[in-house]
Amino acid sequence: MPHHKSGFVNIVGNPNVGKSTLMNALVGEKISVATFKAQTTRHRITGIYNDDDVQVVFSDTPGVLKPNYKLQETMLSFSESALEDADILIYVTDIVEKHDKHEEFVAKVNKLDVPVLLLINKIDLTDAQTLDRLVEEWGKLLPKAEIIPVSAKAKFNINYVMRRVKELLPDSPPYFDKDQITDKPARFFVSEIMRGKILLFYDKEIPYSVEVVVDEFKEEESIIRIALTIYVERDSQKGIIIGHEGKALKKVATEARKEMERFFGKSIFLKTFVKVDKDWRNSDKELRNFGYKQD
Repeated sequence: MPHHKSGFVNIVGNPNVGKSTLMNALVGEKISVATFKAQTTRHRITGIYNDDDVQVVFSDTPGVLKPNYKLQETMLSFSESALEDADILIYVTDIVEKHDKHEEFVAKVNKLDVPVLLLINKIDLTDAQTLDRLVEEWGKLLPKAEIIPVSAKAKFNINYVMRRVKELLPDSPPYFDKDQITDKPARFFVSEIMRGKILLFYDKEIPYSVEVVVDEFKEEESIIRIALTIYVERDSQKGIIIGHEGKALKKVATEARKEMERFFGKSIFLKTFVKVDKDWRNSDKELRNFGYKQD
């Protein structure tokens, strides 16, 4: 009888290199929020891939970035903790990122004893000569890593990455039930979906000043009733979120409700509120309240 393999595969890298799109492609479900804006993922989001004799627990971490406020310090600590508990590390870069941008983090990756897969994403947007140069440069920086060119969006080489992950996993019984695709509760994905829509519909600093809290999640046989609050840092931001005659908020809430219905497979009744919580991103108390650990 074949051995069962299980393990934790942590995905790290710069915020805007397509990590979330990659994890969604690997898991086969839309688990992590993926938009075109940087710093989308604020928590470690776990997606679980199950096969007959394999369970892969993927963790999409917040991006590696230089923190400008306490929220970003917490996000960076999530990424660094991913180096400590991985069976396999996937380091994602892309065709435009400067390889010397995160030298300290790369140095930590170099010291790991676990297998490292370095994925160069978005290769559909470059040529063979540029790709060869990038492979050579990254090979010098991370000599122990296996370098794999991919396109998460086009799903190019994703099957090969999955095959390598399965081959490198340790023998182990599954950590989670086989029908589970994530370790996060339903409320978490409600807030992530709403925050993802805010990232798409609002410009500049607004999306990064927003936190979404689910106040009510009541599931009935044919409908889920949800109430949530969008927190912003300033009164002016509250006005922008709501928009003239409430039109901006109505539009973003409608798009969020549609995606929630696709995600949960049920009708959604959604109520939204907007409140000001001044300078929450630099408040230890509020960061704890919003679920960002301060260790």
